[in-house]
Amino acid sequence: MATGISQTSPRVRFLFGVLAATTALGGCAVGPDYVRPAAVTPVAYKELKGWKPATPRDDALKGEWWRAFGDSTLDRLAPMVAVSNQTVKADEANYRQALALIAEARASLFPTVTGDASATRAQPGINTTTEELSGSWTLDIFGKALRGVEEAGAAAEASQATLANATLAEQSALAVAYITLREADSAHDLYADTVKQYQRALDITQNQYNQGTVAKSDVITAQAQVLSAQALEVQTEVSRQQSEHAIAVLAGRPPAELNIGHGKLAERSPAVPAQAPSALLERRPDIAAAERAMAEANAAIGVATAGYYPDISLSGLLGSTHQSGFGVANASSPVWSFGASLAQPIFNGGLTDAQVAAARATYDSDVATYRQTVLTAFQQVEDALVAIRVYAATIKIEIEAVKAAEQAVQISLNEYQAGTQSFTTVVTAEATALSDEQNLLSARAQELTATINLIVALGGGWNDAKIVKVGPLAAGGQVF
Repeated sequence: MATGISQTSPRVRFLFGVLAATTALGGCAVGPDYVRPAAVTPVAYKELKGWKPATPRDDALKGEWWRAFGDSTLDRLAPMVAVSNQTVKADEANYRQALALIAEARASLFPTVTGDASATRAQPGINTTTEELSGSWTLDIFGKALRGVEEAGAAAEASQATLANATLAEQSALAVAYITLREADSAHDLYADTVKQYQRALDITQNQYNQGTVAKSDVITAQAQVLSAQALEVQTEVSRQQSEHAIAVLAGRPPAELNIGHGKLAERSPAVPAQAPSALLERRPDIAAAERAMAEANAAIGVATAGYYPDISLSGLLGSTHQSGFGVANASSPVWSFGASLAQPIFNGGLTDAQVAAARATYDSDVATYRQTVLTAFQQVEDALVAIRVYAATIKIEIEAVKAAEQAVQISLNEYQAGTQSFTTVVTAEATALSDEQNLLSARAQELTATINLIVALGGGWNDAKIVKVGPLAAGGQVF
C-alpha cells in the first residue's frame, strides 16, 4: 500500500499545485466591489449655532457613559445590562450564530476530503481490504464562494453593531427608568413637605375658628387640602415601584430581587459635548449596522452574478486493495483516479436574471434604509439638544417662580392670621406654590431624560472601530 502511494505522489503534488493556483485566482470575484454610498451630512447642528468641536477631545464620552451623572446607584445598575439583560443576550447569541455562518461559508473555499475503509471475507477464507482517500473541490475561479464569505462577514459585523445598539438602548432605558424612580422619590418628599405646610395652615385655621374669627368652612377647606396632599404622597409609590420593577427586568433580575433605596433627583444634568455631525456616522451603532447591511447586500449581488458562470470541480481518489487468505498470495494493488467537471448554465428560464435583479433591489433598499437611519440620527440629536436648551431655561424660570410662590404663601398666611385676608387667598397661594414645585421637578426630570437621549443619539461613546472585522481575507490575501 505504501509503495502504491509513493508511485502516485507526483500526481498528488500536481493536484495540490493546481488547487493552490486556483486559490490565488479565487481573489478575483464577479459582481460590484463595495463602496459606502454617500449620505446627507450637515456641516453643523441647527441647535448649536457657532459651535466648533474642541481638540483634543478629552471630554468626549467613552464606554461607561452613565458615569457622567455621578450617581453611584446608577453606576452599579447600568453595567448589569450587558451581563444579564435577556434582550442583549438574544442579540449576542445572534452574533455568535453569524460568526458560525462565516465559518460555514469559508468551508466552501477548501476541498472536501473523505476517508473510506472496507473489509470483506469470502470463501474459501479470502480476505479483501480496501482503503481509499477521496476528495473533491469546486474551484472558486469566479469568486462565488468568496463573495459568499464576504456576505456572511458583513452580516456578522452588522450583527455585532446590532448587539451594541441593543445594549445601548437597554442601558438608556434603565437610566430613564432610574430618573423616573428618583423623580417619584423627590415627588414623595415634595408632597410630604406639602402635607406639613398644609397641616400648619389647618392648625392656624382651627385656632382662628376656635376664637370665633373665621367660619367652619375655612377649617373644612384646610382639612381637604391636607387630605389631597396625603393622597398625592401615597400615589407616588405606583410610579416608584413600577420604575423599580422595570429596572430589575432591564438588569436581568426578577423584580422581587431588587430593592433601591430612597434618593433624590439630581438638580443638574451633566454637560454632554456634541461631536461634529460627520463623526455621528462613526459613533452610532445603528448606523454601523445599516452600513454593514449594505455591504452584505452588495456581496449578495456578486453571489447572484456568479450564477452566469460555470462551476468547475476537481475530484480525485487515492487508495489500495489488499488480498490475503488461503491459496492467495499477499498482494497490494494501488488505486487512483483524478477527474474534472464543468457545469455551465445554458437555460434556466431567467432564474439567474431574477436573482441578480432581486439582489440589486435588496441593495437599493438597504441604501435607502441607511440614509434614512442617518437622517433620523441627526433628527434625534437636534431633538435632544432643543429639549435640553428649553428645559434648562424652564428650570431657571421655575426656580424663581417657586421662590415667589413661597413668599406669597407666607404673606397670605400672615395676613390671614391678622384678619386682613380671606382663606381663599391662602388656598390659592398654596396651590400655586405646589404647582410651581411640581413644574420645577418635572422640568429637571425632563432635562435629565433629554440628556440621556442626547448621549444615546450621539452613540453613547461607542465607535465603529470596536467592530471586529471578519472579512474573507486577512492581510496578504490569504484565506483565514
